[in-house]
Amino acid sequence: MSETTPTSHTFQVDLRGLVDLLSHHLYSSPKVYVRELLQNAVDAITARRLADPGFDADAAAVRIETNGRRLRITDPGVGLTLAEVHKLLATIGGSSKRDEEIEGARRDFLGQFGIGLLACFTVASVITVTSRSAKDAAAPAVRWAARDDGSYTVTEAPAAEHPEPGTTVELVARPGEDWLEPERVVQLAREYGSLLPVDITIDGGDGPVRVTDTPPLWERQHANPTARRVALNRYCEDVLGFPPLDVIDLDVPLSGLKGVAFVLPHATSPSARPAHRVHLKRMLLTDTADNLVPEWAFFVRCVVDTDSLRPTASRESLYDDEALAVARDAIGAQIREWISRLAAEDPARLEAFLAVHELGVKALARHDEALLAAMLPWLRFETTSGRTGLLEFARAHQPVYLAGTVDEYRQVAQIAAAQGIGVVNGGYTYDAELVQALPRLDPQVKVEQLQPGVISASLGPVDARTELGLQAFLAAARSRLDAVDVDVVVREFDPVSVPALLLDDREARRERQRAEAEAQADDLWGGILASIKQHAPRAQLVLNHRNPTVRRIGAIADPDLAGTAVESLYGQALLMSHRPLRAADTALLNRSFMNLLERVTKE
Repeated sequence: MSETTPTSHTFQVDLRGLVDLLSHHLYSSPKVYVRELLQNAVDAITARRLADPGFDADAAAVRIETNGRRLRITDPGVGLTLAEVHKLLATIGGSSKRDEEIEGARRDFLGQFGIGLLACFTVASVITVTSRSAKDAAAPAVRWAARDDGSYTVTEAPAAEHPEPGTTVELVARPGEDWLEPERVVQLAREYGSLLPVDITIDGGDGPVRVTDTPPLWERQHANPTARRVALNRYCEDVLGFPPLDVIDLDVPLSGLKGVAFVLPHATSPSARPAHRVHLKRMLLTDTADNLVPEWAFFVRCVVDTDSLRPTASRESLYDDEALAVARDAIGAQIREWISRLAAEDPARLEAFLAVHELGVKALARHDEALLAAMLPWLRFETTSGRTGLLEFARAHQPVYLAGTVDEYRQVAQIAAAQGIGVVNGGYTYDAELVQALPRLDPQVKVEQLQPGVISASLGPVDARTELGLQAFLAAARSRLDAVDVDVVVREFDPVSVPALLLDDREARRERQRAEAEAQADDLWGGILASIKQHAPRAQLVLNHRNPTVRRIGAIADPDLAGTAVESLYGQALLMSHRPLRAADTALLNRSFMNLLERVTKE
């Protein structure tokens, strides 16, 4: 078989399909057409400034006129020649920003992808571009008219229509569309272009409306810090919808990023999706950026402008690359410095911040020992001495015992406090990690995991004669609680008001859960669960012999009534520990309650 010579072919583009792709997949909404028009106009002015040193870019302005059916946007930019119209407007993906003569200054341009004008087909059926080039004074004005069916024409425009260099883009609205209505155009132009360094006005019939307000508020000079803070607070309420608790200035020169972080005035979940407002070269890129700051800084909302971070192709989010990672770390460092500065200089503001966002600070302190050392005196933890600071608590209690869960803490807190045992509740987010970090900050502090033996060892034994007299009662009590795998012992401890204490450890709880699952499982699964049975220590119901009610129950001669009373004490201790009830526990509580009612009604 002889080899055939390959032939070259050109891709055929279905413009209708491309418009559908843009409107339904690349762009989140047709409203981006305003952004693309403004972007092209500002880039054209920038290109003319680069090509024509005598051009007064500061005096350049962009004008938009619309009546709801037709929209015209005019700029005094670099314009296009006939050859450039064919090369750029009729070529999908073409962009004058790729010309070699201005490639070195590409950072000055807003757009890079060369498909922005096609976004206008999401709202318009016809796009007309009339342009005169500033680079070729002798070249005539040229008009490019395209329809959404993929056809276009190129003609020479009368000189009187465009006597000066620049470009006018005209859109004809699709039937039934209201995207070109003056009020909507003003709103979108202000949303996307309010910070652009070019004067932009919109005329919708009631007189021109200026939408630009530059420079950005955070870069302006103010009479004093108080006036600046008031202005930023007002901006936050108007744009983000909340009065900030505080304002943090952000400046990352490496990323060309400046802006502010507003501290939320209310608590928010660390898992809540953040929404930061990002401008790229003064054009709004997105107001829902969720990758701008570290995850631990969920208590701030940022408004920034950058000239070097990369946008995605849709220009509606930031490309998550190494440059963004560097910027994110730098923003995190500046937020961390702000917290440290408050700790050193303004304790009142710090306490106000921690009252709302202590969880975020704890998240950060886990990985930053310098910040942990600075913040630890201000952070509060739930302990057997109340809600207090760790360092103060550690000085009064050695060792410090750490309860791994909220349930473990609750079941021993009252007794441990009465016995002078220092226990910290490590069941809340980040608290266990911070408590375990204490010895690194102060080697004299000893932290140990709380075990049931720590509490039981502190409970005083009853004398031998008393314990001997309670043997019959204890036998009846143990028999009743054997069904829930709980042992019964008698001790003396404070406070006297607590009649019984339920003690167990994680292994015992896991074994009870396994046993309950085994009882409810089918033969196959039950056999699997039975094979992993552990010989964990049983839970203990510790009866307080100093409590008058317990002493009276211990003297009951009727074994059945004594057993019912012990079941009631177990139920009360179980509820006090805030642990979930198993099926066996629920059945026992119901039985003891009904037995007591039956005895009362018989009498």
